[in-house]
Amino acid sequence: MIKTRLESDSVGELSVPSEAYYGIQSLRAKNNFDITGNAMSPTFIKNITLIKKAAAIVNGEYGLLEKERADAIVFACDEVLGGKYSDSFIVDAVQGGAGTSANMNVNEVIANIAIEHLGGEKGNYSIVHPNDHVNMEQSTNDVIPTAGKLTVITLSRELIAELHALATALGKKSVEFNDVLKMGRTQLQDAVPMRMGQAFHAFSAAVKRDIKRISSTLDEMHVINMGATAIGTAINAKPQYFDHITGKLSELFGEKLERAGDLFDGTQNVDGFASVSGALKACAINLSKMCNDLRLMSSGPRTGLGEIILPAKQNGSSIMPGKVNPVIPEVVNQTAFLVIGHDVTITMAAEAGQLELNAFEPVIFYQLFESIRALTGAIDTLIKNCVDGIVVNRERCEEWVNRSVGIVTALNPYIGYKKAAEIAKESLKTGEPIKSLVIRKKLMDEAKLDEVLNPFLLTEPETERK
Repeated sequence: MIKTRLESDSVGELSVPSEAYYGIQSLRAKNNFDITGNAMSPTFIKNITLIKKAAAIVNGEYGLLEKERADAIVFACDEVLGGKYSDSFIVDAVQGGAGTSANMNVNEVIANIAIEHLGGEKGNYSIVHPNDHVNMEQSTNDVIPTAGKLTVITLSRELIAELHALATALGKKSVEFNDVLKMGRTQLQDAVPMRMGQAFHAFSAAVKRDIKRISSTLDEMHVINMGATAIGTAINAKPQYFDHITGKLSELFGEKLERAGDLFDGTQNVDGFASVSGALKACAINLSKMCNDLRLMSSGPRTGLGEIILPAKQNGSSIMPGKVNPVIPEVVNQTAFLVIGHDVTITMAAEAGQLELNAFEPVIFYQLFESIRALTGAIDTLIKNCVDGIVVNRERCEEWVNRSVGIVTALNPYIGYKKAAEIAKESLKTGEPIKSLVIRKKLMDEAKLDEVLNPFLLTEPETERK
């Protein structure tokens, strides 16, 4: 039989397992919010804990909290930050109450660790109280959005690193494939020649732009509302705490944070998270488009374009022997769909806040954190299991260039659009090459024609030709 302790709150009494480090408010939340079956992000929990540590240090240094209690809370925070007690955070990632349950789950766990550290028994909150001591000078409404911002910054570090690695990998392929001619296509129809290296350079350029876009939105994550307490009035926050909590948190977090210029704005508006989500969505769109292109260029291989060969990672069919599918680009496509869907949720949740607080931060964080993690994983597998091993099919690329009439575009300045269109139409109908038709019809001098139709010269602006 499980031993229990009886705890009480403003709602009533509830039996909590004696050995549990969480308390009554955490247990109520677990019972109320059986929503996703997914726990809160461990990184999010650690950042809430970091805030609790910063608050305890400031409150202790300025005599707002007895030194013994402050030191015990700092000890408890360090235990959690070190990875202990992870099974004590029992609240579902999606919860009502604007994150109060998340805040209290952390408050209760830290309080009970501190109580034991001071020689007491869990649940004896006269020693260290979750609200009066761990949550001193704070409110859910400044702790939770701040922890959300710190978590976005933390998770994005790996994402940015992966994006840099992807841009580098694509850049290497652009150099490797720069001497390979291929047909450019618009609206899936033949256009004009280009180099395969240019296609991969364009992929790399888009990724670099995503890095800049995401990094720019992360600047907003460094503006926090600690000290605002409930709505921005800083009620119950002593001047010493108010003046020093942001600096102390910056020190512990390892990056400079600044207090919002308008704490009411900083408490009620979550458009910064929407901005990050929008940048992630744009990145997902670029990645998905690139993967669409990789799948198209590798299609076949015998009856499709077959211009590139993707690494064979696993069997492609349970019934068709020898079939290999582009599974890595496919999973990146699916990740993009996930991120785009999350952005819709985040947009609606950000818009739906009323008056002095947005109550829907839990679902914003749940979706935003997953978007960052999923993109990070997708990019990692794209580099290692796809991009690094791509091989170009030079013969097939050359074949498509030779069979195309797209090079006729280069003749427009010499024979005019109408005549060029006639040549293209005849070439398509008869199969006679463009060059042969132009010579036979005596439309251009052969030497000049060779110069104009040099496929490599057609792949770059005249000013860049050497």
